[in-house]
Amino acid sequence: MADQSLPQARTPDAPHGASGGPGPHDSGNTTAREGITRRRLLGTAGATGLVLGAAGGAAGYAAAPSSAATPLTSLGSERVMFHGKHQPGITTPMQACGHLVAFDLAAGAGRKEAAALLRRWSDTARRLMVGEPTASRDTDVARDAGPSSLTVTFGFGHSFFGRTGLAERRPVALDPLPDFSSDHLDKNRSNGDLWVQIGADDALVAFHALRAIQRDAGTAARVRWQMNGFNRSPGATAHPMTTRNLMGQVDGTRNPKPAESDFDRRIFVPEQPGKNEPAWMANGSYAVVRRIRMLLDDWEALSRTAQEEVIGRRKSDGAPLSGGTETTDMDLEKTDAAGDLVIPINAHARISRPDQNGGAAMLRRPFSYHDGFGTDGVPDAGLLFICWQADPLRGFVPVQRKLDRGDALSQFIRHEASGLFAVPGGAAEGEYVGQRLLEG
Repeated sequence: MADQSLPQARTPDAPHGASGGPGPHDSGNTTAREGITRRRLLGTAGATGLVLGAAGGAAGYAAAPSSAATPLTSLGSERVMFHGKHQPGITTPMQACGHLVAFDLAAGAGRKEAAALLRRWSDTARRLMVGEPTASRDTDVARDAGPSSLTVTFGFGHSFFGRTGLAERRPVALDPLPDFSSDHLDKNRSNGDLWVQIGADDALVAFHALRAIQRDAGTAARVRWQMNGFNRSPGATAHPMTTRNLMGQVDGTRNPKPAESDFDRRIFVPEQPGKNEPAWMANGSYAVVRRIRMLLDDWEALSRTAQEEVIGRRKSDGAPLSGGTETTDMDLEKTDAAGDLVIPINAHARISRPDQNGGAAMLRRPFSYHDGFGTDGVPDAGLLFICWQADPLRGFVPVQRKLDRGDALSQFIRHEASGLFAVPGGAAEGEYVGQRLLEG
């Protein structure tokens, strides 16, 4: 878990989702009256002013209010664009709940079946992200709810390209991650042909999307693994702040920010990719996904002082032990009265700093998870670590290698699953995600 801040939390009164138009409405098995009522609800709620796009742009959205409609809360009305330069769910502010799911193509399914599946998935994602029902047999799980910042993001695993006859179009950056000494990986919960990330600020909206994506897979693909996560709910704190993980620590502070001049270069594949990057990955990114179990019983047995020395930051506010506030630069040379470094040499925050790793940077956007307790009462809990970068060999890998060699935190965590996925750029209007790969 690198010392890089997560996309900021937000209050319910601070809309962020981009305003995509509702698009063609298809009520499926619902009645026309039900579809119109849902739209009126969304239209009334949507008249809240400016909303931010998934790529950081702003657009105004207003709809004529309906006197017959009951307004949605501002939290439920927030929506994110499906179509755009980049896929949603990368720079989108962190959501309260999420699902990660990987699929393997069914035996005999190839490029044609994969293209049809991505077309179905993209249409479903577009509909659900503006609060519409799915095209057919909608389950009604999200009835009465707005989009609630729903995002659906799609990626391709290393094995996808061989199974679809596209091995020559597989990116070099998608080569398997190296082994790390701290890995205890379950192969059945790692990798996969296809990967889908779902996030929303309402648990029913998120589950509705998960179920729709799984049903859409039909006979073309089967679920390989699936994981559920959560974050602090928007508005749960007095003001937006960096979230805390299940260890109680402010989880990161140094995430790259879209306003920084080199953000796109670090996180996204260029619009004109270089010779080692296929053209279909333009404006895309690479997601490293790791299920990191936190050994909470061992961690909680430490004193607060010991916990802070492991991390290198104060538990109360995330400030470095060398002083200041959360955003103050660390003084890595500062010593105490005994001449010892204030921030220990093996502190997690020291080792994971970009300037200690040749400038390696990645955009962290994880979810916490809790999968119950073992028979011994030990919690199966931790972090669904997701990080985004233009090239994992320059982002995740060098940082993890260094953490692997001497991070004080390593004795309190265990990497139990792993995956690397190529996430293409966003789909333009009329396109589906991955179309330039599958039909190019």
